[in-house]
Amino acid sequence: MNELVVLNKPKSVVSEDIRTIRTNIEFSNVDNDLKVINVASSVPGEGKSFVSSNLAAAFAQNDVKVLLIDCDMRLGRQHKIFEVSNKKGLSNLIAKSDDKSDYEDYIQKTGVKNLYLLPRGVVPPNPSELLSSKKFEKILEDLK
Repeated sequence: MNELVVLNKPKSVVSEDIRTIRTNIEFSNVDNDLKVINVASSVPGEGKSFVSSNLAAAFAQNDVKVLLIDCDMRLGRQHKIFEVSNKKGLSNLIAKSDDKSDYEDYIQKTGVKNLYLLPRGVVPPNPSELLSSKKFEKILEDLK
């Protein structure tokens, strides 16, 4: 969990920047019940995993229950950052043939209080189709 600067280097400039982003998100949504935040970019290597893992940890430090979902089906590495298994994850959950989902079988505790992770799972042959599926929409609604 070396990349979690909000935990490992809480007084660093980067940690303060992450907490500032968290605070800005909270203030900009004061009248809404914000449930989902999407961190995205157009190319690999821009810091999506770093920002989303640290932002999730920053929210969790505020005694908010957080579920981080790794939707990067090809290169997702949240399981590495949090040092958890990637055998069962989002891709496996979406690809399941039945609609009965035991989400607890896929969501993992992290070493951070209040922070849980749904890793990407195995790399599927059709990541775009999985993420644009009705089943993925249902999963997101259920997890909210």
